[in-house]
Amino acid sequence: KVAEVALPRLREFTSQEIANMVWAYATVGHSSPELFDKVAEVALPRLREFNSQALANTVWAYSTVGHSSPQLFDKVAEVALPRLCEFNSQHLANTVWAYASAGHSSPQLFD
Repeated sequence: KVAEVALPRLREFTSQEIANMVWAYATVGHSSPELFDKVAEVALPRLREFNSQALANTVWAYSTVGHSSPQLFDKVAEVALPRLCEFNSQHLANTVWAYASAGHSSPQLFD
């Protein structure tokens, strides 16, 4: 039910609320392909609004539920790269784990 209510309103969510939504779904182990697809669509043009925790939690959530979104992962890497100094150790660890778990190569992020 939550996904049904959230889907048409995702554009109203803040970056933190978007990240929290997918994090919560992943934490309870519930994959909602329609929700994750829509979140990627809504988040892509707004990723610069996401802080380091929201970026890390978002890719962590996608990897945790096994939802593939190469375009999202590519864009997160692009946005995160110049801001890596803002990432604490947990954000860095969650981010690299997410890329490794998803099997998503991002040489510019890892080199």
